[in-house]
Amino acid sequence: MSRDPRPGEIYIEFRQVGQQVQVIAIDAATGVEVSAFGPVSTRQQDLQNLAVRKLKRRIEQMKAMQGGSKDPTLY
Repeated sequence: MSRDPRPGEIYIEFRQVGQQVQVIAIDAATGVEVSAFGPVSTRQQDLQNLAVRKLKRRIEQMKAMQGGSKDPTLY
């Protein structure tokens, strides 16, 4: 069963790596992906919120970059 992604739809994945948890957030519409790490003791909701904020910031950087050639990884 296939369907088109809805605007704003985000896929979240959690993966334990040793004593840390990696959370991956993927924007379904664009395929943009970010990840973040935190201690195993961190609440899952806090890690999810961090990853979603990071994803939204990355998408905003990409939108701002469309008009120019500025590298969004540089500060």
